[in-house]
Amino acid sequence: MEPSRWPEVWREGRELYTRNAVPGTKVYGEALRSVGGVEYRGWDPWRSKLAALLLQGPPAELLAAPSSALYLGAAHGTTASHLSDLWPAASIYAVEKAPSSFAHLLALARRRSNLLPILADAQLPERYRADVGEIDFLYQDVAQRDQVRIFRENAEASLRPGGRGLLMLKVRSVTQRKPAGAIVRESRTALERAGLAVQGEWTLGPFSKEHVALAVRR
Repeated sequence: MEPSRWPEVWREGRELYTRNAVPGTKVYGEALRSVGGVEYRGWDPWRSKLAALLLQGPPAELLAAPSSALYLGAAHGTTASHLSDLWPAASIYAVEKAPSSFAHLLALARRRSNLLPILADAQLPERYRADVGEIDFLYQDVAQRDQVRIFRENAEASLRPGGRGLLMLKVRSVTQRKPAGAIVRESRTALERAGLAVQGEWTLGPFSKEHVALAVRR
């Protein structure tokens, strides 16, 4: 087990791991490894778009620890649980609107004090803005047609000036009628018009072929 270029991410060959904040507990059936008295959780790129992104080799500062983060579309908490491992001192607000998924997220948060679940629709940031306050990092994995608008409005509501964000853009959820490259270009333009400088772009194949990750700074 060796440290990677990203803080608190470990690797063995091409396999990624995070230190398990709740030793002995799995979140989604991932592998557990104990090395030198420390337990690590396998981070599956087929289940987590953020793990798929790391295998594309983005810069180390991509995962620099924030003091607070807002995660839109947290679902069952697969990726959110790894962020909880990576950022033990951060407050991670995890928004999910589906009650069935939220139940899993709530159970996960009972064991992870830095994970703060919110049952809400990411399209309505005004409903949770007061609870979240100003954040340092915005992460979104929402497969909807208006996903770029959702990201922009949440950034405008909560992301501090200088704050960072990651948008996992599901290209074919935007439209089926345009080439993928055109959709990405239009999405970048929309983000930049909202004051979000796009600092990186990565495709997530072969793990998530319809997704492009866009890293931004406000």
